[in-house]
Amino acid sequence: MKKLYGVIGDPIAHSMSPAMHNDLFRFYQCDAEYFPFRVNRSSLKEAVLGLKAIGAGGFNVTIPHKTSVIELMDEMDPLALSIGAVNTVTIEDGRLIGHNTDGPGFVRGLEEKLGSIEDRKVLIVGAGGAAKGIFYSIAASGVSKIDIANRTLSKAEALLANCPFDVHSSILDLDTAERKAGDYSLIIQTTSIGMNPLTEEAPLSLHNLRKGSFISDIIYNPLKTRFLQQAEANGAGIQNGLDMFVWQGALAFEKWTGIFPDLERMRNTVMNQLGGTTC
Repeated sequence: MKKLYGVIGDPIAHSMSPAMHNDLFRFYQCDAEYFPFRVNRSSLKEAVLGLKAIGAGGFNVTIPHKTSVIELMDEMDPLALSIGAVNTVTIEDGRLIGHNTDGPGFVRGLEEKLGSIEDRKVLIVGAGGAAKGIFYSIAASGVSKIDIANRTLSKAEALLANCPFDVHSSILDLDTAERKAGDYSLIIQTTSIGMNPLTEEAPLSLHNLRKGSFISDIIYNPLKTRFLQQAEANGAGIQNGLDMFVWQGALAFEKWTGIFPDLERMRNTVMNQLGGTTC
């Protein structure tokens, strides 16, 4: 009988994960299949315990359940516990174990482009759940100079105050971040600004970028946001969110199967779904 995997969230129809993982299961001849499950907030406990009861191999978790699913876990990976969010669950000997591959996936995708980032001075734009996962994962990798820019300063202050790693950080409002953009060799955009229907918007202007800087935006649809267009026009290297998405999926697949998958194959699968080209 096929081993069951899937992703739970609401909404879920837009998810690229089923196409990506099912292609990998076929390619590696795994007797498994991956499904999207629309699960509303009130049904989360029943859905998670149901997946456990039927012997699923594991599952991904997406919006809006990444935080609330924690209380249903039997065990938590230390980094996922620090981040306070779960996007991947393994089921081992009937125990639900929560992991976060979003933040580590972002770091691995970034290092694939840049090599070591330890000596970079980093600015993270945004202070939501995605920013927290990326901030803590970058800090865990050894980067110590990480500033945060956000519209609501108290959210950024709370994110920094709860960080379990040794970092030297400042909290900036968006106007200050715009003026000081040239101080940073790596800027990471973690908000939803730039996604449909906000495709003509950017969280801040990048006209003050330094030469040789690198700009990453976790959005991958559209593949080149207004923020990345600005960065490219000002001579910076750019990266969209496709690398993060592929790497988080690869790390999840490895946890479930013990196989580290072909990243390029995964990128091609997602690109075929999107019908575009990477930047």
